[in-house]
Order: sequence, then structure tokens, then C-alpha cells
Amino acid sequence: MIKIALIGAGKMGISHLSILGAHPMVEVVGVCDTSKMVNDFLSRYCKFKCFTDYQKMIDEVKPEAVIVAVPTKFHYSIIKYLLEKNIHVFAEKPFCLTSAQGDELVKMANARQLFNQVGYHNKFIGTFGEVKRLVNSGVLGQINHFVGEAYGPVVIKSKQETWRSDPSEGGGCLLDYASHVIDLINDILAPVSSVKGSLLKSIYSVNVEDAVYSLLQLSNNVSGILSVNWSDETYRKMSTSITINGTKGKIISDANELKVYLKDASGLASYTEGWNLKYITDLTPTVDFYLRGEEYSAQLDHFINVVAGKAPNKINTFESAWYTDRAIELIKNSAK
Repeated sequence: MIKIALIGAGKMGISHLSILGAHPMVEVVGVCDTSKMVNDFLSRYCKFKCFTDYQKMIDEVKPEAVIVAVPTKFHYSIIKYLLEKNIHVFAEKPFCLTSAQGDELVKMANARQLFNQVGYHNKFIGTFGEVKRLVNSGVLGQINHFVGEAYGPVVIKSKQETWRSDPSEGGGCLLDYASHVIDLINDILAPVSSVKGSLLKSIYSVNVEDAVYSLLQLSNNVSGILSVNWSDETYRKMSTSITINGTKGKIISDANELKVYLKDASGLASYTEGWNLKYITDLTPTVDFYLRGEEYSAQLDHFINVVAGKAPNKINTFESAWYTDRAIELIKNSAK
């Protein structure tokens, strides 16, 4: 059994805790949150050992790994403390508020040979995994353009004063929403190396942007468009998609459906010339515990397997998340 503790029992923290509590390889040894109401509830009905001070929790329960699910502004200090204690870390996204902070943590984790992961769950969605496989196979030929998009109804009226409206806490569409799409582009195609221009537009918010539109250049010289808007109430929930154009084909994919057009499908099993259609149900492995989507359990399963020595630490590492943080800074600078 791997001893794991949780810091931050908000929306994502409770989701992670539900998955961890049911995991056959995990013993949840502690939960830390600043809310007395949350701690009282968890202590009474779930029998978790609860704390309001994460350093006291670490000293007392001595976990092997910790899930960090607090606002982004606290990531750097908490993760640094955990690494100094030689504890493996899974952190929610985005990684840090600045790429300089992330760079320091990447170097610390690598120097201490500590396992690390950041919660960009799209990499565990079957359709996007298949997109990456197809791109790597070369079946699209020379890639010449991409479009990464996300839309949803997060901020659909003015005067919503929450952490989402505070840039110092990691609020804003770029950090909280567009980061998912940027990370997906980095992983499937290549890391963002430069930004040719950006618009950060406020629709309902005062202090942060509600929409992000950027022209991105990748390290492999492929260029494309980032289009993200979290104030689009024509969507019931967040919808993320990526379109990739190549000389031999085209891919259009979201989290539910994958459409592939191929000029030549020879040597590629289960695909034919012309349009192909596949669904998430065809491409996603089952998980033991389902919550909000297989990807949430799958990402924690992977982290647990990494800590247990059953899988290599190659997916959603601190380093890959640092590339996303760097791209976010490039977009901010290009919009000034």
C-alpha cells in the first residue's frame, strides 16, 4: 500500500480523494484543508485524519506521495516543501504562476529522483491519445496547420468575485482554461516556441481575460491557432478540440469523437481511405473507479503505478507542464 496524503479538499481535491479512497493500492493517511467545515465533515463521515496545517500533517503521517489541489498561487511553496522532504508529488494544473518557479521545481524533482505529475487529464482521454498516435505514425504527411480550441460556460455574467477573477491566484481563462489546450498541443505536436500575436479579451470579467486568441509557432516550425473562450454559454460544459491539417490527411477530434481523413491508409489497421469516424467508447480503456470520466481515475492510476515502480514517469511530468507555463508567459507577453 502506498501512503498518500491530500492537500486541498475543494472541487478537484474531493474528486481525487474519492478515487484514492477506493484505490486498492492506496492508503489515504491524511487530508489537509483550511476549511473547518470540510474537515469536520470528512472526519465524521469518512474517517480521514484531517489537518489545517499541511506541514504538521506531513510530519505526523509521513506520506510517500502527496496530491496538491490548492489554488495555483500556493503550488510553488507547497511543492518545494514536499520535494525538500523527498515526497513524490501530483499537482493540479497549471503547474506554477511563473516559468521560473516551475524550472526550479523541475530541477529539484530531477535532482532528488522524485516522481512527479501535473493534472492535465486530456492526455488520458482515448480520442486525444489516438490523435497523438496517428500524428507520430506520419500518416498525415507533412503537418502544415493546427487549431486548438476550448469553449464553455464558466463566466457568463459580470461581478463574479471568486478566485477565477483574481490573476494572482491563477484566475483567468488563459491559466485555468487555455492551459489544457496548450498542453495538448505541446504533447501531440511540439512545444510552443514563440507567439506571433495574441488577444486577451474580457467579456464579463474586470481583472482577468475571458477569451484567448493566439497565433502560435511550435519548435518544429508548425504554426497554428489557439482559440479559447470560457464565457460561451452555447456550450453545456467545457468542450476541447484539436484540428490538424497535413499534406496526406486531416484530423478533427474532441473528447468524444475522432474524425480522420486519409488519402492513403495502407499499413494502418482499422482505417480506410477517406473519412473515418471513431468514438471515445472505442478508444478508452476501462478503469476500476469511474468519476466524471475515465481520465480522472486513469491519471491517478498512472501516478500510483509510477510511485509503485510499475510504470515510467513520462506522462504529465513537471517538465512537460513547465513547457505549458512557458507558453502561457509567451502569450501574455505577446498581448502587451
